[in-house]
Amino acid sequence: MEWILPIAGLIAAIAFLILCVFIGITLMSVKKNLDHVAKTLDGVEGQIQGITRESTDLLHKTNRLAEDVQDKSQRLNSVVDAVKGIGDSVQNLNSSVNNVTSSITHNISQNEDKISQVVQWSNVAMEVADKWQMRKQRRNTVNFNDDIYRTPQNNFNETHTTGDHLDQDKINAGLK
Repeated sequence: MEWILPIAGLIAAIAFLILCVFIGITLMSVKKNLDHVAKTLDGVEGQIQGITRESTDLLHKTNRLAEDVQDKSQRLNSVVDAVKGIGDSVQNLNSSVNNVTSSITHNISQNEDKISQVVQWSNVAMEVADKWQMRKQRRNTVNFNDDIYRTPQNNFNETHTTGDHLDQDKINAGLK
């Protein structure tokens, strides 16, 4: 039985050796996987750095855009306020025009009789003025004709028309 002990030691040593080989193989496989994970993490780290830079740039651009929108919104508010002021002014002007129109209409309706009398009197005055102008023109025409008759050439005609009642005809016609 002496030989069993070395065979058992040898079997234990071979088992230990097989165990160590399998542990080595497992550790080598784990190492390959860890190397692959490390490479992937390096790539992911680079991508995250790129994404971080782009996100930071995008955040800065968004902030600038927000400031620009806010500035333009404030400017637009002043324009809207100005347009509102113009609208209020136009509305006030319309209200004033409506008030003046209704006041004029009211005054005209109250003074309708007076206005019609003024219109009638102005028509009469215009007719009198027209007649006065016509009478004045007739007198100027008659005076011109009288001047023609008084020239030495026409003295001959005057002596021949004395019996024609020329002066009486002029008076009847309203020229003298």
